[in-house]
Amino acid sequence: MTEAPALIGVWKQLVGQEPAARTLSSASTAAARIIENQPVAPGAMTHAWLITGPPGSGRSTAARVFAAALQCSTGTGCGDCPGCRTVMAGTHADVKLVVPEGLSISVAEMRSLVQAAARRPTTGKWQVVIIEDSDRLTEGASNALLKAVEEPPDRTVFLLCAPSDHPDDVSVTIRSRCRLVTLRTPPPEAITQVLMERDGIDPERARWAASVSSGHVGRARRLATDEAARQRRATVLRIPLGLRRPSDVFTCADQLISAAEADAGEESKVRDEAERSELRTAMGGDGVGKGVAGAKRAAEAAVKQLEKRQKSRATRTQRDTLDLALVDLAAFYRDVLVTASGAGATLNHPDHASEISQAASAWAPDSILRRLEAVLECREAIDLNVKPRIAVEAMVTTLRQG
Repeated sequence: MTEAPALIGVWKQLVGQEPAARTLSSASTAAARIIENQPVAPGAMTHAWLITGPPGSGRSTAARVFAAALQCSTGTGCGDCPGCRTVMAGTHADVKLVVPEGLSISVAEMRSLVQAAARRPTTGKWQVVIIEDSDRLTEGASNALLKAVEEPPDRTVFLLCAPSDHPDDVSVTIRSRCRLVTLRTPPPEAITQVLMERDGIDPERARWAASVSSGHVGRARRLATDEAARQRRATVLRIPLGLRRPSDVFTCADQLISAAEADAGEESKVRDEAERSELRTAMGGDGVGKGVAGAKRAAEAAVKQLEKRQKSRATRTQRDTLDLALVDLAAFYRDVLVTASGAGATLNHPDHASEISQAASAWAPDSILRRLEAVLECREAIDLNVKPRIAVEAMVTTLRQG
């Protein structure tokens, strides 16, 4: 099959997102014409974009790729020039990336970002602001962003990423000032191809990981490369048929929480220690000799502040990881419902088809629905800051009772 013209250079990063790639590529072409003072069609390029899509579809990747195309020095996303490389590496001076460290983005952080975004580009063509998880903006932060989006500087572009354009995720006033780009769930074939070509995964494992990832590219890569991640997924999927005795409720709840904590801990451990070491070195906290006592005290104070932010980030990471486990669990019950109804739809967990068939034969449809609803309610409760263990134990109790 001949590759679509849009999917060259940095655009190859958008796995299974050809329509979005074409839209953003066309806009980057218009942006290049604006820089050269050439005429462009009305609406071909705008200063604010809202990129939405399901988990794992590549919202933040799409934003980075678009930013790289805007800063490209040889075209519109060649992937080889300094502009493209530095944007994709996260080191471009004129691309500001906001990734929530905790559960929300504060008004102070947003005001500081808006001030920086008002400056003229220093080395690139545009001042680009990427806000990952913009659904985590507090009300104050949304208001600060709104003012900037309403009256943007000439060479500033805002790229917001969110699960959807629903008012619960992005305020109506901000959404109305953004051009919407909707990503789709990448097909398994596209994920398989990228795992083989980009990550060097053997075809059989790549196909398996793509088939069980529910269209989540990052999840597929982790399952394909990390044995511990595969074991944690297996632990989660043993829960539905492992609830035989009342005591199993607490055992399975503990396994689910522990699996999420272990997954999040592995993700945070190396990064946290590297950040602490770099901060101590930058502030002279590892120095020796006369006159370093003050530097050591300042470094330790800064490290404590960093550890506080890291703790908040760890909480968020654990909740996100637990939510991913709950998505796997919900997908199992969805597969049971599909099998019981004889719909013939593709299973989310085809490698657990025998267990799914066994559950479909043993449970009544209304019981399956109650179990599925319990998982969805648990996700919602955790999102509303209910302690994860309490929410999970309540959910597992319903899963056992049906």
